[in-house]
Amino acid sequence: MRTSRAQQPGGTPDGNGGGRQWARADATRRTLLAAALDVFADRGYADAGIAEIVERSGISVGSLYHHYGGKAGLYVALWEDLSAEQEATAARAVSDARKGGESDPIALFIAGARAYLRVCWERRVAARLFLGGEGPSGSALMRRSRGRHWIAQNTRLLRGPSADEPAGRPEQVLSLVLTSMIGEAGREIATAESEPEATEIIEEVCRILIRLAG
Repeated sequence: MRTSRAQQPGGTPDGNGGGRQWARADATRRTLLAAALDVFADRGYADAGIAEIVERSGISVGSLYHHYGGKAGLYVALWEDLSAEQEATAARAVSDARKGGESDPIALFIAGARAYLRVCWERRVAARLFLGGEGPSGSALMRRSRGRHWIAQNTRLLRGPSADEPAGRPEQVLSLVLTSMIGEAGREIATAESEPEATEIIEEVCRILIRLAG
């Protein structure tokens, strides 16, 4: 049976056309996000304009709406990108610590916290934008939802793999306090004047977290 172009890999007989098209679309999305972050950082979300994002990116307004649906979609995509990097970096740090032989729940928690806070410095332009709390309608709910998920993850990590019973109130409150502290520290780190200052804050926060968690 003859295979149509749409059924072939990549939409072309050699299978490369679809890959090139995807790469172009991905490059377009990345260019739009970079321009949006610059404009949001300069103007704030409320005062940022689609026209300026289009001008800085060099991408058409039609492409912007096609990929993101407007200013709110750009904001959400930037937030999801940063959140995913923070979460993946923290998870990788915990995994690496385990592979290195670490089994103490507090030490693993600190490894994840330190990695998360490091991303707050490395991605400080985006972190400042989101930690400021400004954004489109529904963004506060989005952040609260992720906060609850983050607290639940930290609760499981701090309890260790051998915990069978559901977390009690003291454990839940401890995780809430520690997670909230990390979030507030991220705000200070993102606004630090230099990398040495950011590193100093990160290490002091980790020392305090160890005392509280212990």
